[in-house]
Amino acid sequence: MNPFGIPEIEVDELAERLARGDDFLLVDVREQPELQLANLGAGVIHLPLSDLADRHLAAIPAVLTNARERDLVIFCHHGIRSAQVCAYLKGNGWSRVFNLAGGIDAYARRIDPAVGFY
Repeated sequence: MNPFGIPEIEVDELAERLARGDDFLLVDVREQPELQLANLGAGVIHLPLSDLADRHLAAIPAVLTNARERDLVIFCHHGIRSAQVCAYLKGNGWSRVFNLAGGIDAYARRIDPAVGFY
Protein backbone atom coordinates (compact mmCIF):
# COMPACT_ATOMS: atom_id res chain seq x y z
CA MET A 1 0.00 0.00 0.00
CA ASN A 2 1.04 3.56 -0.67
CA PRO A 3 0.23 6.71 1.33
CA PHE A 4 -3.15 6.89 -0.44
CA GLY A 5 -4.19 3.41 0.73
CA ILE A 6 -4.41 2.15 -2.86
CA PRO A 7 -3.56 -1.51 -3.58
CA GLU A 8 -0.34 -1.90 -5.52
CA ILE A 9 0.91 -4.38 -8.06
CA GLU A 10 4.62 -5.12 -8.27
CA VAL A 11 6.42 -4.93 -11.61
CA ASP A 12 7.13 -8.66 -11.69
CA GLU A 13 3.41 -9.39 -11.27
CA LEU A 14 2.60 -6.94 -14.08
CA ALA A 15 5.14 -8.67 -16.34
CA GLU A 16 3.53 -12.04 -15.57
CA ARG A 17 0.04 -10.70 -16.25
CA LEU A 18 1.18 -9.19 -19.56
CA ALA A 19 2.88 -12.46 -20.58
CA ARG A 20 -0.27 -14.46 -19.78
CA GLY A 21 -2.48 -12.03 -21.65
CA ASP A 22 -4.66 -11.37 -18.60
CA ASP A 23 -7.69 -9.14 -19.05
CA PHE A 24 -6.89 -5.73 -17.58
CA LEU A 25 -6.30 -2.18 -18.76
CA LEU A 26 -2.95 -0.46 -18.42
CA VAL A 27 -3.20 3.32 -17.93
CA ASP A 28 -0.26 5.73 -18.22
CA VAL A 29 -0.83 9.06 -16.43
CA ARG A 30 2.48 10.67 -17.43
CA GLU A 31 2.67 13.73 -19.65
CA GLN A 32 3.14 13.54 -23.43
CA PRO A 33 6.90 14.36 -23.48
CA GLU A 34 7.55 11.52 -21.01
CA LEU A 35 6.04 8.96 -23.40
CA GLN A 36 8.95 9.47 -25.79
CA LEU A 37 11.48 8.65 -23.06
CA ALA A 38 10.01 5.39 -21.77
CA ASN A 39 6.93 3.41 -22.72
CA LEU A 40 5.30 0.03 -22.36
CA GLY A 41 4.19 -0.16 -25.98
CA ALA A 42 0.88 -0.37 -27.79
CA GLY A 43 -2.35 -0.93 -25.96
CA VAL A 44 -1.58 1.45 -23.09
CA ILE A 45 -4.27 4.05 -22.44
CA HIS A 46 -2.88 7.56 -22.00
CA LEU A 47 -4.61 9.74 -19.40
CA PRO A 48 -2.26 12.57 -18.37
CA LEU A 49 -2.69 13.69 -14.78
CA SER A 50 -2.70 17.33 -15.91
CA ASP A 51 -5.64 16.63 -18.22
CA LEU A 52 -7.51 14.89 -15.42
CA ALA A 53 -6.79 17.83 -13.09
CA ASP A 54 -8.07 20.33 -15.68
CA ARG A 55 -11.10 18.47 -17.04
CA HIS A 56 -11.91 16.01 -14.23
CA LEU A 57 -14.23 13.17 -15.30
CA ALA A 58 -14.57 14.67 -18.79
CA ALA A 59 -10.90 13.78 -19.40
CA ILE A 60 -11.47 10.07 -18.92
CA PRO A 61 -11.59 8.18 -22.22
CA ALA A 62 -14.69 6.13 -23.00
CA VAL A 63 -12.74 2.87 -22.74
CA LEU A 64 -12.17 3.65 -19.06
CA THR A 65 -15.62 5.05 -18.44
CA ASN A 66 -17.01 1.71 -19.56
CA ALA A 67 -14.54 -0.29 -17.45
CA ARG A 68 -15.58 0.50 -13.88
CA GLU A 69 -15.51 -3.20 -12.93
CA ARG A 70 -12.34 -4.21 -14.82
CA ASP A 71 -8.85 -4.34 -13.36
CA LEU A 72 -6.98 -1.12 -14.08
CA VAL A 73 -3.22 -0.90 -13.55
CA ILE A 74 -2.26 2.76 -13.35
CA PHE A 75 1.34 3.91 -13.69
CA CYS A 76 3.56 6.96 -13.96
CA HIS A 77 7.30 7.48 -13.63
CA HIS A 78 7.75 6.40 -9.99
CA GLY A 79 4.23 5.70 -8.70
CA ILE A 80 3.23 8.93 -6.94
CA ARG A 81 1.06 10.55 -9.64
CA SER A 82 -0.51 7.21 -10.48
CA ALA A 83 -1.43 6.68 -6.82
CA GLN A 84 -3.23 10.04 -6.91
CA VAL A 85 -5.12 9.02 -10.04
CA CYS A 86 -5.99 5.66 -8.47
CA ALA A 87 -7.44 7.43 -5.44
CA TYR A 88 -9.44 9.76 -7.71
CA LEU A 89 -10.83 6.88 -9.78
CA LYS A 90 -11.74 4.83 -6.69
CA GLY A 91 -13.51 7.87 -5.28
CA ASN A 92 -15.50 8.16 -8.49
CA GLY A 93 -16.80 4.63 -8.84
CA TRP A 94 -13.99 2.48 -10.23
CA SER A 95 -13.64 -0.57 -8.02
CA ARG A 96 -10.58 -2.49 -9.26
CA VAL A 97 -7.76 0.04 -9.41
CA PHE A 98 -4.13 -0.88 -8.77
CA ASN A 99 -1.05 1.34 -8.66
CA LEU A 100 2.16 0.06 -10.27
CA ALA A 101 4.68 0.15 -7.42
CA GLY A 102 7.77 2.06 -8.53
CA GLY A 103 6.19 3.05 -11.84
CA ILE A 104 7.67 2.60 -15.29
CA ASP A 105 11.12 3.29 -13.88
CA ALA A 106 10.98 0.17 -11.69
CA TYR A 107 9.60 -1.84 -14.60
CA ALA A 108 12.48 -0.75 -16.85
CA ARG A 109 15.10 -1.40 -14.18
CA ARG A 110 13.83 -4.79 -12.99
CA ILE A 111 11.97 -6.28 -15.97
CA ASP A 112 12.84 -4.73 -19.35
CA PRO A 113 15.52 -2.06 -19.87
CA ALA A 114 14.30 -1.62 -23.46
CA VAL A 115 11.31 0.27 -22.00
CA GLY A 116 13.68 3.22 -21.42
CA PHE A 117 14.85 5.40 -18.54
CA TYR A 118 14.80 9.06 -17.66
